[in-house]
Amino acid sequence: LPAFSTADNVYDFGEYIVHYNAFTADTLPPQMATAYGILRSKYKGVLNLSVQKKQNPGQLPQAVNANVKVKAVNLAGQLKALESRRVTEGKAIYYLSEFRVSNKEMVTFNISLKPEGEVRPLEFSFKRQFYVD
Repeated sequence: LPAFSTADNVYDFGEYIVHYNAFTADTLPPQMATAYGILRSKYKGVLNLSVQKKQNPGQLPQAVNANVKVKAVNLAGQLKALESRRVTEGKAIYYLSEFRVSNKEMVTFNISLKPEGEVRPLEFSFKRQFYVD
């Protein structure tokens, strides 16, 4: 099982580190939302994932491509369709997914990331409650 740090929204899988965050799109700065083609709205959630491979001691982790699968479900059992798209910024690689949210909605994200060249996926889940009012 991966090590988990809630303060940093990070899972440590040994050879890989996964950074994740889920938030409402209205919190994005306007210029960032425009650059990524995201409509700023308190009713739209954004999931941001990044996979990095650890390097030799003293070196920063390196961003890697991954096959991303996300299943998200709320407490009523409603499945949210999340399609992830790859975004690059210099050497950084992010996977962004957008979805609808309502006030006080609790969403469980079940994430499977398979780094390029790997056989087994990195899997984890987390919950996030969204407030829109």
